[in-house]
Amino acid sequence: MPPLNAPFAALADPTRRAILSRLAQGEATVQDLARPFAISQPAISRHLKVLEEAGLIETRIQGTARPRRLKPEAMAGLWHWLGQYRALWEDQFRRLDAVLDRLDDQPEGPQE
Repeated sequence: MPPLNAPFAALADPTRRAILSRLAQGEATVQDLARPFAISQPAISRHLKVLEEAGLIETRIQGTARPRRLKPEAMAGLWHWLGQYRALWEDQFRRLDAVLDRLDDQPEGPQE
């Protein structure tokens, strides 16, 4: 399994998560990615560098343009790790539901 610290650290920032959401729609240039944010293009470039170093995105060279795109395969390690905990919590919620169902089936206390 690939290391998880860098991708999770990259995802901790809301701007980087927003960039990933935008890239989920298709590749984009730095200018495209900077447009919705009230931060400078160099700041966006720094965010992109973090995402690229974490292995979540890649740069495609197209003439003088450098569009970025997601690397979906990089998310596989994250999904695998999260999936283990999802199964655990789903089991816990099923058990809690069963307890609550049993409590609902019990008659209420003495009635006057």
